[in-house]
Amino acid sequence: MKQITVLALLIFSLTSCAQPTVKALPTSPKFKTAYFAAGCFWCVEAVFESIEGVEDVTSGYAGGTEKNPTYELVCSGNSKHAETIKITYDSTKINFDTLLIAFFGSHDPSTLNQQGPDFGPQYRSIIFYQNLSEKKAAEKMITDLLNRKVHTKITTELTPLSVFYPAEIYHQDFEKNNPDNGYIQYVSKKRLDKFKKKLPHLLKKSLE
Repeated sequence: MKQITVLALLIFSLTSCAQPTVKALPTSPKFKTAYFAAGCFWCVEAVFESIEGVEDVTSGYAGGTEKNPTYELVCSGNSKHAETIKITYDSTKINFDTLLIAFFGSHDPSTLNQQGPDFGPQYRSIIFYQNLSEKKAAEKMITDLLNRKVHTKITTELTPLSVFYPAEIYHQDFEKNNPDNGYIQYVSKKRLDKFKKKLPHLLKKSLE
């Protein structure tokens, strides 16, 4: 997906995988949304889908100016968009601060435009805040991580959410629908397993 070395592994799966159906999103006032970018959205989607209180995760694009971006454009690195996820969560079970803990605990926010084998601005780390409360919570957590020297630097951008564009249907639930894909096997699954070991108390009961 990301580098020439893995493109060959993905071409077949991208052209042959079944098209998943889009789930109907909950509409109750208790359900809220959050938007994060933290590398390949296949990886990030799988991480947040494993968390208790998260009802739905949609992969997509945000942070750029191009309207209706395509995967090919974003993946080329020639757009200003980043691979982004939209999280729909039950605010009676999990709050935004806990989502931030999962966000920073599931990727390396110190690497600029890179996560693992994936390079380019489309893989940069971003918190897309929707209000002042979310912005302040993110700023507080970044300051805390730096003060505790968890990271010596953090490159995560704090950007007000403008527009989120859902990605093509075949990207949704990609890890779940394509478990034998080369990138999923050698990159995404390992990232998910690392997260599960690091923050097991955040997992859905069925995954503990």
